[in-house]
Formats: sequence, C-alpha cells, structure tokens
Amino acid sequence: MRFSDAQKATRAALRRDISKMQEGSDSMQSRAFTPITQGPKGPLEGVRILDLTSVIMGPLATHILADLGADVIKVESPEGDLLRRYLPLRNPEMSGCFLHLHRNKRSICLDLKTSEGRVALDFLIKSADIFVHTMRPDTVERLGYSYERVRTLRADIIYCGAFGFGSAGPYRNKAAYDDLIQAASGLAALCAEVQGQPAYVPAAICDKLAGQAIAYSVLAALFHRERSGRGQSIEVPMFETSAEFNLAEHFGGFAFEPPLSKPGFWRLLNKQRRPFRTKDGFTCILPYSDKNWEDFYEYTGRHEFREDVRFRSLADRTLLIDLLYGMIAEEAPKRTTAEWVEFCDRVSIPCMPVLALEDLPEDEHVKAVGLFSTAQHPTEGAYRVVRRPVTFSEAPFTLTRHAPGLGEHTAEILEEAGLSDTQIKKIEKINNRARSRNKRSSDG
Repeated sequence: MRFSDAQKATRAALRRDISKMQEGSDSMQSRAFTPITQGPKGPLEGVRILDLTSVIMGPLATHILADLGADVIKVESPEGDLLRRYLPLRNPEMSGCFLHLHRNKRSICLDLKTSEGRVALDFLIKSADIFVHTMRPDTVERLGYSYERVRTLRADIIYCGAFGFGSAGPYRNKAAYDDLIQAASGLAALCAEVQGQPAYVPAAICDKLAGQAIAYSVLAALFHRERSGRGQSIEVPMFETSAEFNLAEHFGGFAFEPPLSKPGFWRLLNKQRRPFRTKDGFTCILPYSDKNWEDFYEYTGRHEFREDVRFRSLADRTLLIDLLYGMIAEEAPKRTTAEWVEFCDRVSIPCMPVLALEDLPEDEHVKAVGLFSTAQHPTEGAYRVVRRPVTFSEAPFTLTRHAPGLGEHTAEILEEAGLSDTQIKKIEKINNRARSRNKRSSDG
C-alpha cells in the first residue's frame, strides 16, 4: 500500500504522540506477562467457531461468542484483518479496537488463494461447529466455501453468511459499509427530520447491530441442532436487519395498509430533544410519567403547565412535547448538573449527566460493577479490558486469552486438525513469503 506525503505525515505525527506517552516507561516487550485466568470459560465451552470475518460486524459477533466460552479460531489472510492497522498503535498490527474485539480468540493465517490454504481450511471445517463469514455471496462461492460444499465436510455444521444485502435481491453483490447501510436503511434520513439534512450517527451502529444479530442467530441455530441434530444455513444481511430495527419505534401509522401517516415517532424526531445545558455542563432530564411532570412543575415553579389541560395525559404531552422540552431548556441553566441529578434521583425522574467516553472508567457506577479492568498483553503492555456486560450466575466472565498476533496459533491449530509437519511447514513458508511481499509493498 502506498501513502501520500500527507498520509505519511499524519501517521508519523500519531507515532510521535504515542512515543511521548511512553517516555519514561519500560518498553512494551519488557513488561511482565500477567497470567490469564484459568477455569470454566463460559456456557459455550466446547463449541468451536471458524471466524472468516473482518473489521467490525463479524468480529463483534465472534467477540460475544468467544466471551461466552467458545473456541473462536480467527482465519486471517497473510495481510491480516484491516482492523489490526487502525491508528494509533503501540506496535504494528495490534490496534486498540483489535485488542478489544479479539480477546479470547486464536489466530491462524491461511492464504485461501492457494491449494494448501484451502486444504487446511477443509481440515478445520471437519471439527468445527460453526462457520461464519462476511464475504459477498458470489465471492464465497467462487472461493469454494458455499454452504452446499461446507456441509459435505461437516453435515451438521451451522453456517452463517453475513453481508450487506440479502442474496435474493438485486443488491446482493454491492459493497457495504456502515455509512452506506445507514443511508440505505432510513437512518440518515431520520437524522434529516431533526438536523435539516441527512446525517450519519457517529458510531458504526449498523455494523454492531448486525454483529449482534449474527450472535443471537448462531446461538438459536446451535440450540436447534441440540434438539434436532441438524445444522443449517443462516443469512444475516445488514440492510434488512437495519431496516427492521429502525422501524421498531418509527413504524407508527405506516404499519397500516393504507398508511395512516408517514413513518416516525414524534417525540424522537422533535428538534428540542437533546441534552440540556445546565449551569455547569449538560444533562439528560427526562420527565415521563404523570408524577414525573407534577414533581418537575413543583420544583421549577412552572404551575401554568400543571393547570393546562393540554398536558394532562402522556398522549397529549407527546403531541406537544416541543413545548415541554422548550420549558426544560429554559429551566435547566438555573441549576448545576449535580443539583439536577440530586433532585431527579430523589423523586425518580430519569436523569443522567452527559459523560464522554473517556469519563466512563471513572464513573462511580462503572467502578462499582467492575466494568473496566487492566490487563498486561505480552507485546502491548497494559491495556483496558471492558468485561462482558451480561453476567451469568454460573459463568462469570474470564479473560482466557489476549488478542493474538497475526497467525500466532497457526501451527498449534493445524496440528490439532491433523495436518502433518510437512504440510504445516509448507503453509508457514507460504505465509512468510506473502507477508514479506506485503511488507515491501507497504514500505514502498
């Protein structure tokens, strides 16, 4: 990959910033390795997943499954997952996002353009419970890993293909990224109702939504197999998944035929719906029930709203929510964020201060529930771990593996699959040759 002078300058600046943060500390390689927790891995212990996915959508799904105890084998090309190279970095091929999404997984490097790589993958499929990929339908078929072929290697396998658009439609082979799906699924247009023009949500929300859909779909199929003994093919399209998700609260009168109204939930599309400026910051203040509003009127002295029949019921308030939000915007700056939180908590009005992502590790609730901890990666040193947010009484979260280096477990996994030493060495030679070519290309 070649970079422009501007791109090279940006990368160099990022590396300088990282170097400054590391000044005075030991090198990452010299830091002591902290042993990983041993013991029960979770409810999916014993389930093996072949993960042929990359970037966010698929890796988020297998991240969920790995945290539940599955043996997730990440199958990477010699180039590695693009997510590995997201800046900033301490060391090549280990970004912060990769550290998080690929803990509790193993990595094998296979060049599926070679016969040796495909033979190795065939061996792995025979002992796998689940096969997940994010290639477009025509691409995976050309490569030789359609469901029809994969099931000849393992008849009861659960096969999940996740991609931009369903295979039965004309968009089946369109490229798909989160921005594109936000635009196509109506989400960007919903933002236009509030902001005046289409806009993207500043999160890879469609990728992450589809990732969760992959996880729950695979789990349902696994449960079905336990009952019936049969595997099956699953298709998770980002576009259709996001469209259905966006309509959940916005269907409204559009659910009827003929439609009673255009889609849209009025309260959510109101231009006044936003965090409110307080005397010293911003907070979410959300009176909802009749009692919530009564208490708010009393606290602020806005008795004219209490006496106005137009605001008596939830349905009535929803139609006039812009007036109520405007009133809150007038009152909020008269008190500090802490004063608002104290009052609202006392009378059970939903209220939270606006926290930035960097504020979360120091939040008192986050600390109390132990959401964040620190671990020591053998090459990256100290890094933050966000535990699995869902808790199981019989399966506490455990960090059993740090995010792996590219192909870190190749020989180990191939040996488990039954390949000979000669076959393993040949595959490693192919990988090393390809990685050398890639390095020369990126340096150039």
